[in-house]
Amino acid sequence: MSAWRRWWPLLAMLALAFNLRPVAVSIGPVLTEISSDIGLTGASAGLLTSLPTICFALFGAVAPAIARRIGTHQAIAVAIAVLIAGQAGRLLVQTAPSFLAFSTLALSGMALANVLLPSLVREHYPNRVGTVTALYSLTMTIGVTLASTVTVPLAQALGGWRAGLTAGVIAATVALAFWLPLARLARRRRRGSVQRVTLGQIARTPLGWAMAIFFGCQSAHAYTVFGWLPSVYRDAGLDRVEAGFMLGIATGVGLIPAFAIPAFVARVRNPAPLFLSIIACLIAGYVGLLAAPASTPWLWAILMALGTASFPLLLALFGLRARTPAATAALSGFAQSVGYIIATVGPLTFGILHTMFGSWAPSIYVQLGLIVPMLIAGLYSCLPREIEDQLTS
Repeated sequence: MSAWRRWWPLLAMLALAFNLRPVAVSIGPVLTEISSDIGLTGASAGLLTSLPTICFALFGAVAPAIARRIGTHQAIAVAIAVLIAGQAGRLLVQTAPSFLAFSTLALSGMALANVLLPSLVREHYPNRVGTVTALYSLTMTIGVTLASTVTVPLAQALGGWRAGLTAGVIAATVALAFWLPLARLARRRRRGSVQRVTLGQIARTPLGWAMAIFFGCQSAHAYTVFGWLPSVYRDAGLDRVEAGFMLGIATGVGLIPAFAIPAFVARVRNPAPLFLSIIACLIAGYVGLLAAPASTPWLWAILMALGTASFPLLLALFGLRARTPAATAALSGFAQSVGYIIATVGPLTFGILHTMFGSWAPSIYVQLGLIVPMLIAGLYSCLPREIEDQLTS
């Protein structure tokens, strides 16, 4: 029984992590086909690619409060059930508004689970934060990579984008099967007094705002890549399969940093040199897409993969910049809810500016501009400090 209690939380968290991105990433490779089938306009397609950041901002903010009311494990079980319902529902609809509505439902579940997962790492494995974060970051990246690379082949083999997206429903159902026993076990445990850390307290700290800005700018880059990179490549002359494969490279190359970075960050006081290297790759990737996207598309995809590797760095910092699960959840909730409001600028303006100017260049210039605040906030977040030391009642 002790071995079960030791390893089952990790297995459940990894199954959950696998599902924390595919619902958003799988849309990009088949966005053209979805738009044609259900009548998405340029503006509504831009809204669709922005929905992950919008939903993470709105629903991520309430995640800590829901967890305090019903329990963190139970809240995640509900989140996975909502994720399943939303993914299944959008496969059955025929209109753009209905597809957007079910996508919002699915993404709301993903947002709740995404915010709460770092606090469970702190709760179940307080002495292994770096290692466990590395494992679930790696698993999350595997989910992203598979979603970006197999969606088009599945759609072609099974007869359309709807059949191709059923893989997400199946994967989320497996995650729920892993999570329910853990939720039942957690419900039987009686707690003493639970420390309360609110988003309002986090909002009065410099570290909270630094991590929110850092997270927001990083997510703006990541979700722009997820949603629009295949379109950039297709406009440059690559076919649908090649463009989807480039997105697969942009996510798949991230497997190594997804595992290595959290473990490394847990062993150093200040990971600023690593962060600066990530920023350099991000700039180089955008410059390549701007200057010659079809010349060496694989190189720009690799650089974009390395340039968005600040995400596993942030995941590690959520667990390392707080001492308790309550503070971890509040810091994660604040940084992600505020951060995703900022992040909406990325994919939304990327599509709108392309529609306005008929070129991807203005969109890429905006992304380059977002690197400036990301650099400042990221360097502050890398400094060795803990959020509890900045909290006021």
